[in-house]
Amino acid sequence: MDNREIILQSALDLFCARGYDAVGVQEIVDRAGVTKPTLYYYFGSKQGLMEEILHSNSAILEEMLKEAAETEGQVADILYQVARAYFDFAGTHRKFYLLMMSQLYAGRETEGFQVVFPLIRKYYQLVVKIFEDSAHILGNMRGRQEQFAVSFMGILDSHMMMLGRDIREEESINMSNEKTYEIVHQFLYGIFS
Repeated sequence: MDNREIILQSALDLFCARGYDAVGVQEIVDRAGVTKPTLYYYFGSKQGLMEEILHSNSAILEEMLKEAAETEGQVADILYQVARAYFDFAGTHRKFYLLMMSQLYAGRETEGFQVVFPLIRKYYQLVVKIFEDSAHILGNMRGRQEQFAVSFMGILDSHMMMLGRDIREEESINMSNEKTYEIVHQFLYGIFS
């Protein structure tokens, strides 16, 4: 692993463990075994480092979600594939997922929130489009596509967080296909009822 990757991994470990605001540049470079000028060379600042962590990892998630959203089939099939992609990503990129969630719920004026919110908004827009494209099946949604997308993604996050609560930090989280199916169908039952 080169210095750039070591810095990224060290920062992700520290940010995930203690939060972005609680970690200083000196602590990151000490953990990475590099100097401050090395960090500044690659990322310009602590915020630049955070932006790189968020952008590079979220690009992977966004691609997985786009591919899942293009699934052919019924709404349940498409939502199942989106949920599977989301759970698979969150399970294998656990530290990033937890960092992303923590920054989403940080204060609106924090650096982390400012970077992560537009990225998460992209994911939600993919799900909004699924509901917009499925309006003829789901009935008159009366403009609630975004509400459904927020609810769906919120359910996925809640299940992921609950599943991971008793698992050690270094372990990956694995949501079963059966549980994913149940979650999607329970959600859809709420829409149709």
